[in-house]
Amino acid sequence: MLERVRQIPLLHDLSNEQLKQLAPLLEVFTCPADQAIFDQGEPAEYLYFLITGIVVLHYKPYDGTRMVLTRLHAGDVFGWSSVVGGSVYASGICSETKIEAVRIRGKDLQKLCRDHHDLGTVILDRLADAVSGRWQNSRKQVQTILNRNLGENCDSQSK
Repeated sequence: MLERVRQIPLLHDLSNEQLKQLAPLLEVFTCPADQAIFDQGEPAEYLYFLITGIVVLHYKPYDGTRMVLTRLHAGDVFGWSSVVGGSVYASGICSETKIEAVRIRGKDLQKLCRDHHDLGTVILDRLADAVSGRWQNSRKQVQTILNRNLGENCDSQSK
């Protein structure tokens, strides 16, 4: 598992100690091409780190047809509704190609933030950078959301 984690740009330079804290919370996820990974409105459980393949992020407004928002590639992160306090995924993800990813339950990441404040802070900062890159000038907004929903778990540990 540690070698797979080192393939994830967001996590590749964590220390061995940090990786040992994180690795038990991660699981490998594979999916063939043209499969729904999760649909918009499903319970938001996992955050995914894409190692290989391409996924399509799509959204369906309640009064319109489904639209493709973007395609994500190796190194990208998806499923962030699971870590920002959403009970359901705000959009859906389908595999365009065969994919390999590593995933973590949002509640496990929250516990990691409470138990290992420094590591939680590093992951939250990097997650904010990764996700905010999809929208112009949004890093601060994403960081605020993450800090409000996950960071309070990290902050309460340091007090």
